[in-house]
Amino acid sequence: MQLRFHPCAKEALFLAVLGFGAVAGLGVFLVGSNPLAVLVALGAYAISAALVGFYMLRTYPHARLGLCNRVTYARLVLTAALLAPLWGSAAPWAILSLALLALVLDGVDGWLARREGLVSAFGARFDMEVDAALGLVLAVNVWASGVVGLAVLILGLPRYVFVASAFIWPWMARPLPPSQARKLACAIQIGALIVLLVPGLPSVLADIVLLVAAVVLLWSFGRDTLWLYRKRGQIAVSAPQS
Repeated sequence: MQLRFHPCAKEALFLAVLGFGAVAGLGVFLVGSNPLAVLVALGAYAISAALVGFYMLRTYPHARLGLCNRVTYARLVLTAALLAPLWGSAAPWAILSLALLALVLDGVDGWLARREGLVSAFGARFDMEVDAALGLVLAVNVWASGVVGLAVLILGLPRYVFVASAFIWPWMARPLPPSQARKLACAIQIGALIVLLVPGLPSVLADIVLLVAAVVLLWSFGRDTLWLYRKRGQIAVSAPQS
């Protein structure tokens, strides 16, 4: 497939540019006049949008992106903007509002893809990677807030540990079947991180929320790892999907 002839190329470029402006605006909303913090968010978004665009133009099978992928782009914008508070001071409720919006939009893109007839492996992967990035960014924001310690990274790193493990055990890179339990675990992960961002949350409650979410998330990844181990050698290698 020649990238310049893809029917979605102009639409994807428009969304990328629009998202760049949105990240800048949201960055200023969060941290005010802090150029470094806004530039960090913009840099992360630019790299992410470039990777998404390249992958989409190579693999996306439809002639239009539709609302489904636009929603996922919006979630990418929110995720990138939430990097700004890590480099500047932001009101806790401002961070919480963007995180809540990202959570509300999660799941909408998949529903829209089915409704619009635009389901694709690209869309599923795009959604999954934005979920993983959001989890990591929120986990670092929670750690920076001081509510809990570095243990909160347990809620942000499993996806990346899972992917990295495929370099050691190739069978970890094989495809997984769709799972509602996996989607629920992801929702619990993001929901727990948002709860941990609530200002004034008692430390005892924060520890309980962290523990419950960590158990659910580790169960989900452990379940997928066990399934892959049992099926090793029976299925073709593909991209990790947990």
